[in-house]
Amino acid sequence: QLHLVESGGGLVQPGGSLRLSCAASGFTLDAYAVGWFLQAPGTGREAVSCISSYDGSTEYADSVWGRFTISRDNAKNTVYLQMSSLEPEDTAVYYCAAGSSCFHFTSWGQGTQVTVSS
Repeated sequence: QLHLVESGGGLVQPGGSLRLSCAASGFTLDAYAVGWFLQAPGTGREAVSCISSYDGSTEYADSVWGRFTISRDNAKNTVYLQMSSLEPEDTAVYYCAAGSSCFHFTSWGQGTQVTVSS
């Protein structure tokens, strides 16, 4: 089991920005694909973005395209999700996950709350 810890969530006004971090311990995160997911109250978990381990290619959900950016800092063993132009609809618990590909995740963090409200 890989250990992942998310941080960086909080309360932000519409139009604001946040950067979420997904830090790994006990293993090298750049050997894994890492995805970000959100779960809003009363809904299922949805994929937001993913960065592959093979070539660093990235994927985004249509709802966040052009507003969110996923990236790696291998020196810090961390993956980030930079979120800009936040909307109330982005309010959710955000989770990161690691796995062998962007279609297969085996380890999950505990989540960090993002609330977009004026």
